[in-house]
Amino acid sequence: MSAVLEAPVEITFKKENEKNLTTEFSERAQIDDSCRGPVLFFYTSAILWLLAGSVFGLLAAWKMHEPEFLDSWAALTFSRLRTAHLNVVAYGWASEVGVGTMIWLMARLCRTPLRYPWIAFTAGIFWNIGLTVGIIGILGGDSTSIEWLEMPAYATPMIFVAFALVAIWVVIMFRFRKPGHVYVSQWFLFAAIFWFPWLYGTANIIMHFVPMTGVTIGAVNWWYGHNVLGLWFTPIGLATAYYLIPKVIGRPIHSYYLSAIGFWSLALFYSWNGMHHLIGGPFPAWLITASIVASLMMVIPVITTAINHHMTMKGNFEMLKYSPTLRFVVFGAMAYTLVSLQGSSMAFRGLNKLTHFTHYTVGHSHLGLYAFYTMIMFGAIYYIVPRLVGCEWRSSAMIKWHFWLSAYGIITMVFVLSAGGLAQGLALLNPTIAFKDVVEGTLPWLFGRSLSGMALTLAHIIFAFHFMLMLFQLGRKGKDATLFASPQESTSH
Repeated sequence: MSAVLEAPVEITFKKENEKNLTTEFSERAQIDDSCRGPVLFFYTSAILWLLAGSVFGLLAAWKMHEPEFLDSWAALTFSRLRTAHLNVVAYGWASEVGVGTMIWLMARLCRTPLRYPWIAFTAGIFWNIGLTVGIIGILGGDSTSIEWLEMPAYATPMIFVAFALVAIWVVIMFRFRKPGHVYVSQWFLFAAIFWFPWLYGTANIIMHFVPMTGVTIGAVNWWYGHNVLGLWFTPIGLATAYYLIPKVIGRPIHSYYLSAIGFWSLALFYSWNGMHHLIGGPFPAWLITASIVASLMMVIPVITTAINHHMTMKGNFEMLKYSPTLRFVVFGAMAYTLVSLQGSSMAFRGLNKLTHFTHYTVGHSHLGLYAFYTMIMFGAIYYIVPRLVGCEWRSSAMIKWHFWLSAYGIITMVFVLSAGGLAQGLALLNPTIAFKDVVEGTLPWLFGRSLSGMALTLAHIIFAFHFMLMLFQLGRKGKDATLFASPQESTSH
């Protein structure tokens, strides 16, 4: 009798489950359809800026060991090219690809179609106009000479308006979310979108519109320069990793509590970090010491995040052979651990004294903004774009070339800058070595940097071409994702 009763119950449960899955797939498709325009707009803009930044960066790197190259054009001098490269990569590529990813993630996590897409489009228009004006100003010699805030004052209000519009849109999306759990990725996205307008607005007011004088400028400069990495790019990168790793492998994040510890300790300690770059400068000792302590305390969010990601991946590392998204994101997550621990070590006075004014610091910056953040954003694009355009990536070979050129390129760049920076620091501390000889000793390392920059530029060209094919819906038709290889057993992607 019980078997007779169980059969209808089992059939009913199966039908309800299938109905729920159908509804869920329908809702996701509706959300993806609503996000298509704004996300692709930001992605397209970001990739164009990435190509421009690659050219600026490669030219600047080459001029480090061939200073006469293109020296007759003022706009192409090293100081202007390097400054344009930094701002294009930070505010063009990194910020815009982050906002595009944020739009899709927030819509998915709020489980509601995109509301008021015109706000996102308006923000994108203001952003690109402001950035274009700022880069033209920098190349024209109108830079402020304050690192990370080099764009002239007449360009920054448009970028601030864009940030403010994105923040307003995020609040609207959260207001209309479906009832349910607030995910850790949403915490990080909310934090980033509210921290950054405050950082950007405050720093620009203090530096440009109601300018301070004296050593205060250096303190504010490093407060902003360090926090734009840790309180804007880092939360977006971690939010994306926390979403995509469980999504691709088909299992929940290992520990909700570890993610909470990682979030709140990041929020508590990171904003104090920048002052350790001022060790040895004319600043209050307590300010620098507090920053050193906070830098060392950053080990807490870094280790908890690393453990959480590793335990989530445990038993699924085999999927790195197949999934492009997973390979890029895991590479970036591992780089986050390395760059953060390296950053904490640089707060030690002994190592700081050795590396402060060397290429070692430049290598550290590339490890953070590229190896960590950019690689995760590449993974996000490989996951999100097929869901927006209705076709799969055309060529796994192009994705492979993109990954390996990017991976080997950034590993080489970080290595030559770090090793060369340590050698440079040791030489600078040796009073028997002339400064001219110190500079000449860096040339082989700088040439290696240029070679790695060529690999990265080639990777970006391949990636941009592949993205263009997707944009025009010239990818593969079908439901099967483009993988590096066909797994023996089917995997969810």
